[in-house]
Amino acid sequence: MDSGIIYEDDNLIAFNDIKPLAPIHILIIPKKHIISVNHLKEEDKELMGELILAARKIAVNKNLKGYKLAFNVGREGGQIIDHIHLHLLAKDSK
Repeated sequence: MDSGIIYEDDNLIAFNDIKPLAPIHILIIPKKHIISVNHLKEEDKELMGELILAARKIAVNKNLKGYKLAFNVGREGGQIIDHIHLHLLAKDSK
């Protein structure tokens, strides 16, 4: 699966997960280093809103009718990279 950049702006970058759990599995990542949801601060709420809106924009661009958004938090929650990222998972849009 291609891991090339799917979306990028000043604050975020998105690309295909190299170990996908669904036919479409995209990681959307803030460029600001935040370890996990547990490390968010009040000042990060606008950035987190941008993350969700970027997921919506990607889903629209890929003509997805439905999709799942997920954060893994901590090792016990399945987080293996110490940088917050949002998973966008979906069936193939075709």
